[in-house]
Amino acid sequence: MSVLRRSPLTLRPFSRRAYHATPTRHAKLTIGIRREDPARIWERRCPLTPDAVHELVEKDGVEVLVQPCERRVFTSNDFIKAGAKLHSTLQPAHVIVGIKETPLPEVLTTPLPAPASPAGDSAQSPLVPRTQVMFSHTVKGQLYNMELLSKFLASENRSAPENGSLLPRLIDYELLTDEDGKRTVGFGWFAGVAGALEALCAMAHAHLELGVASPFLYTPRPHTEPSLASIRSILRDVVGARIVSDGTPKSLGPLVIGVTGTGKVAEGCLAILEDLPIQKITIDQLHNVVTDPNTDLHKVYVVHAHPKDYFVRRDGRLFDRADYYAHPNEYVSEFHTKIAPYLSLLLHGAGWAPAYPRLMSNDQLTTTLEIAQTLGKGRFACVGDISCDVEGGLEFLSRHTTLSSPFYTTRPPTLPAHLPSVTIMAVDILPTALPLEASQHFSQAFLPYLRSVLAGYKEPGREAASEEERKTREALDRATVASGGELREPFAWLRKPLGVWKESAGLTASSSASALSTPQDAGKKSALPGVQPKKRVLMLGSGMVAPPAVAELCRRADVELVVASNSLEDAKRLTAPYANAMPVLVDVSDPAEVERLVAGSDVVISLLPVPFHPSVAELCIRNGKHLVTASYISPAMRELHDRAVAADVVLMNEIGLDPGIDHCSALSLLESLRAQGKDIVSFTSFCGGLPAPEYADVPLGYKFSWSPKGVLSAASNAARFKLGGEECTIDGDDLLRKYFTDVPLSNVLKFEGLANRDSLPYGDVYGLSPLDGVRTVFRGTLRYPGFADLMYAFKCIGLLDASTTVNPHHWTALVRQALEKQLGTLVMDDPASIRSALFSVVPAHQRDTVLRALHWLSIVPSSLQSEYAASTDPTYDPSLPALPTKPTAPIDMFASLLAHKLRYAPGERDLVVLSHEIVARPKGSRLPLSQAHAEEEVHTSSLITYGTPEASAMSRTVGLPVAFATLQILDGGVSARGVQGPTAKEVYVNVLQRLEEAGLGVKESVRKGGLGGKEGVEQSLRRQWRTMEEIV
Repeated sequence: MSVLRRSPLTLRPFSRRAYHATPTRHAKLTIGIRREDPARIWERRCPLTPDAVHELVEKDGVEVLVQPCERRVFTSNDFIKAGAKLHSTLQPAHVIVGIKETPLPEVLTTPLPAPASPAGDSAQSPLVPRTQVMFSHTVKGQLYNMELLSKFLASENRSAPENGSLLPRLIDYELLTDEDGKRTVGFGWFAGVAGALEALCAMAHAHLELGVASPFLYTPRPHTEPSLASIRSILRDVVGARIVSDGTPKSLGPLVIGVTGTGKVAEGCLAILEDLPIQKITIDQLHNVVTDPNTDLHKVYVVHAHPKDYFVRRDGRLFDRADYYAHPNEYVSEFHTKIAPYLSLLLHGAGWAPAYPRLMSNDQLTTTLEIAQTLGKGRFACVGDISCDVEGGLEFLSRHTTLSSPFYTTRPPTLPAHLPSVTIMAVDILPTALPLEASQHFSQAFLPYLRSVLAGYKEPGREAASEEERKTREALDRATVASGGELREPFAWLRKPLGVWKESAGLTASSSASALSTPQDAGKKSALPGVQPKKRVLMLGSGMVAPPAVAELCRRADVELVVASNSLEDAKRLTAPYANAMPVLVDVSDPAEVERLVAGSDVVISLLPVPFHPSVAELCIRNGKHLVTASYISPAMRELHDRAVAADVVLMNEIGLDPGIDHCSALSLLESLRAQGKDIVSFTSFCGGLPAPEYADVPLGYKFSWSPKGVLSAASNAARFKLGGEECTIDGDDLLRKYFTDVPLSNVLKFEGLANRDSLPYGDVYGLSPLDGVRTVFRGTLRYPGFADLMYAFKCIGLLDASTTVNPHHWTALVRQALEKQLGTLVMDDPASIRSALFSVVPAHQRDTVLRALHWLSIVPSSLQSEYAASTDPTYDPSLPALPTKPTAPIDMFASLLAHKLRYAPGERDLVVLSHEIVARPKGSRLPLSQAHAEEEVHTSSLITYGTPEASAMSRTVGLPVAFATLQILDGGVSARGVQGPTAKEVYVNVLQRLEEAGLGVKESVRKGGLGGKEGVEQSLRRQWRTMEEIV
């Protein structure tokens, strides 16, 4: 999420001068209309119109001052004519109103003389606090606005008069609600109108990228017209008229717009769409409207989806509103299958909160797009997310946009390569695109509240004269964040983020008004007698591996954790269970914002994407902070070594699973054996992330959470290793034939192994060089039995071919066309011909297995499948991804198919397997190295763990080592400096011990070697390799 930077990197200098109070004299009650922050170039709205100002001056007898602004929708001359006066600072104003938060240097906090009483009392007026009204963006704990909040609190302004009790009252428009909790002052309807217009423009652009020009190219962008009336005229008389006369493009099919939400935003969307030739339809009509070739294209079809249409209980019961709000975790969304695939444009206006189900997750987007591809061009190509909840209701909304650049294309990491990106409009200040009407509406709604505030100055202590006045006062009370220098009780929790801001700005607990701190001083804690300062950890990122790491760090009462994420909701969800964890919103593309957080921390954990790690490391070096990541050491990171050493910091990398636990377990066992005077003669290592066995009963015994293209391509990678004293290579064409069956790692689970690229460089990593003193160095990848044979059959059929193209008109023709390219001859489209061609490339013993798999994957004709249908998949679902519109390589088509058919389903658990086998012999042994002997010992080190309902196996085996290393660094247990991996004994011993305590202990065993005992991994590999070589 893009975050507005409120101030420079560190805290502004605190002035020790006494607060100035205007001499006490009679003062006229004065309202000030503030200009908006000049940095907000699109903000043209105003909280009061000239008409409202005229009414306040003439009827209410107050003075109105207006801060000059040439960008405002109303001119200064408009306000002067209404009876206002221009004033550059608004210093005399008792009540100051604006739209967005006040720029920090312009916040007026000094009290003023009370306005003269109506009776004209001649006594000197006492001082009274000002009132500031704005959208303050403080009430969710936004870190970047804590400095603004601090200006209203006595604890942060020790020199304020009357111990801070005369500091201003802060009222937030966002909190003005009726007794039912519904907001009464806002811009929701205008956000809906402007959002619909911007989204229609974005959709027109998306259509152009599909090669189609649609009538929506003529949609007016809202800020380009002087009034809403002129916008609606163009939409009706130009865009709508073209649709009526010419229709929407036939290649796009019926144009369907979906609207979500039940509030003002949705009302605004639906209102502006009325200017088009629309026909409202129901959810049940969607399929027929989209698939019927006779659907009238001279209309735009609008469906308004309510929560009852797409939220269902997990137990299958229908939606119940009261039950939904009481038990939101019991509901799931079906929007991605029931509604989304049929839409040309989604206008999302529904709100979202972390405890509630998303409208669509990233995984559900994949399903939507796969279905949409079968329905024609342009389905679910564009989204207008007016709610603007980053990674919220729509998980794939990755950031806000601006009016200067209103839309972008998004591709979640889990989206398979064969599926298209989605164009998203997510402008977060939409109402300002309609500044005139939005301001007029807002002013009218706000005026009663403003009059109630004014009454409090005119007649303090007077009882409410009516029920309506009582409700207005209560609403203002609920909307007051701070008054009298104190946070109101509902917002007392803001002390926590306020404290985070103070420490991250280099401010100590005992002197919140201290002078500007330097980067060297940043993050120092106050040394109060008898109080042990907490150790501060900053976690950048809130992704998959974060939950186990957060839980482990927060077990320590002396640790304070700050989780900084571009999704505040995700950070809140992670930290909510822990008293010593704090969520923070951050824009990681803003170095100053990140550095402020880094400076206030002791150790930084980066769970950000790999490209961000070096820049975070740079900030850590500059501020003298340690860094922990789970990623491989990149060249850019390695270059920082000398600077990190000079700064006395450690940049600890490769501390996850692979790399991470694999290093720790291997180095621990190797070190132990060397300490015993043993020579290492063989090192083999296997690792694999797999579906748990109960979820592996699918072709290949494998599942994908990302595009399978990488796995398919790896099936043709060459490999190099040393085995039995011989340096061996496997050509890429032979990798799937020269695999190792029944790798003996478990008495229960059966695995086969594939050589994993080049193993020889790992001799240096583990101190095994020179390699002429080692018999075996082998690294492999684990799969379930049957993977290699079936994948090789797919390769023989031609499904892994990247050098040619096919263009089938249906998925059932993919195998036939791949065979034609593979065989170089025509294969007739009948069962006998296809079977004959298939059997000519597939070995006889595999034919039944391969045919069953092809049926399960739905890529052979039904006539060829019929004999297998009953026994293989009684729930056979022929719905498949859309076929490419142009000739495509078989490997790409096959990858898109596997991404659809072999993806993880919700609730399916994973499995992590890591195993080393190290063969050692007495130091100085004169026995031949190439042959196993009875004096040799076979040592194993293994980890096998499953995912749980709380966390996946992968997240635990990556997140926990990160946490363990972080705590060790905090405690001063890591002496190394510079760019490091977990190669120091002090690190890997600690990590392994802590894993043991967490139930993830690495199990070690030893047995005698030689040829007469149990066959070990190395022996099994050597035996099988000899057999393979003999066969070949």
